[in-house]
Amino acid sequence: MSAPQPSPQPAKYIRLYEARTKVYPRAIDGLFNRWRWVLLIATQLVFYGLPWLQWGGRQMVLFDLGARRFYLFGLVLYPQDFIYLTGLLIISALSLFLFTAVAGRLWCGFACPQTVYTKLFMWLETKIEGDRSARMRLDKAPWTSWEKLSKKGLKQLTWIGVALWTGFSFVGYFVPIRQLGGELLALNGSWQLFWIGLYSVATYGFAGHMRELVCKHMCPYARFQSAMFDHDTLVVTYDSQRGEPRGARGKKVVDHRAAGLGDCIDCSLCVQVCPTGIDIRNGLQYECIGCGLCVDACDSVMDKVQYPRGLIRFATQNGMAKGWTNAQMLRRVLRPRVLFYGSVLLALCLAMLVSLSTRTPLKVDVVRDRAALARIVAGGQLENVYRLQIMNATEGPQRYRITARGLEGLQVATDNEVEVGPAEARWVVVRLQLPYGTLPEGSHPVYFEVQALGGKAQVAEKSVFLVPRQ
Repeated sequence: MSAPQPSPQPAKYIRLYEARTKVYPRAIDGLFNRWRWVLLIATQLVFYGLPWLQWGGRQMVLFDLGARRFYLFGLVLYPQDFIYLTGLLIISALSLFLFTAVAGRLWCGFACPQTVYTKLFMWLETKIEGDRSARMRLDKAPWTSWEKLSKKGLKQLTWIGVALWTGFSFVGYFVPIRQLGGELLALNGSWQLFWIGLYSVATYGFAGHMRELVCKHMCPYARFQSAMFDHDTLVVTYDSQRGEPRGARGKKVVDHRAAGLGDCIDCSLCVQVCPTGIDIRNGLQYECIGCGLCVDACDSVMDKVQYPRGLIRFATQNGMAKGWTNAQMLRRVLRPRVLFYGSVLLALCLAMLVSLSTRTPLKVDVVRDRAALARIVAGGQLENVYRLQIMNATEGPQRYRITARGLEGLQVATDNEVEVGPAEARWVVVRLQLPYGTLPEGSHPVYFEVQALGGKAQVAEKSVFLVPRQ
């Protein structure tokens, strides 16, 4: 009889998810990498530089939440112009749908803030810590190493500086940025400090540490992008028919086809340059952000071994399956889905431009004075009191005339002219009178008309004139 076996020791802990494997992307030069740098520089010049530009003595782009006015170049928008923000969001969404249907995750790979700042932070990391192999060696070194402490510390200080400047620039779109600097030096503005800190922490954490995790696990676009893809969408694709079977080869191999090998030499450079650490040779994956760096890496290898380029390239699933040429695949771009997105997007853009060009630079709100709904005044006149908010949406002072219509004998009993400064709003008390007893009891519609003197701007707003019971 065999001796009893000892019972297995219980595990100390159980992993409920796979531990993160840090990605060390290798730097690569090529067409798509250069395009990424062009868009990074362009977007950041706009983001960091736009708040400092002036227009007519004020900040060119400013969302002044306290004054409830938004300045966009020569436009002054009020909360009543919220429809333009809605239109802008719809245009942005349709643009994303259009680009995704044509060429996959172009936004993610080239212009998404997460991608842009991750590339910027990784570039700083490379400049301070070295290339991919140097960074891997540095991470394995003990913390007692002076080289590791100095380089890691300098990198963190650089990241924090970029993150703080990014948060400062972001808040500069909501507070005049030249004024914001003085307030911070004087330790004023608690909410400004809060939002600068929050945006800085988000930039530092997402771009510096989380990186590909944001694209893979936090971004909702990565999850629903497949609904906008079809078999004629241009995506980063590995040509398995040409590349397989993959394998290394020596200098003595003259004809790799005769040796039973494909064009892929299994160098894994396409994996090493990927920001999300995936192997594109395993097929289309939702983690792929369409940056094209694997295309640049593979093309450089193909040049060295004197094979044709395009083993990894932007292609469509139909094109790869049917062996289409690039011209045949591009002709399939103008398919019904793309034409629908494009036509709707064009129509919305034209509608926005027409609406903005014909927009009346005057806004009027009418509020009844609840303290005195209706009263009889001297001369046997029945009077209603209103408060009008007149908003001048131009860059110069304007003088307006106030009139009322809708009831026989109705007249404005207050001064009917008012002056409003540039891009300002002013409340005006207006009293309307008509002879007592000429109207039955109840509410009767009236219209206030506000017209710019010496201009074409004119607005009519409806209200009611109350007649009490006798």
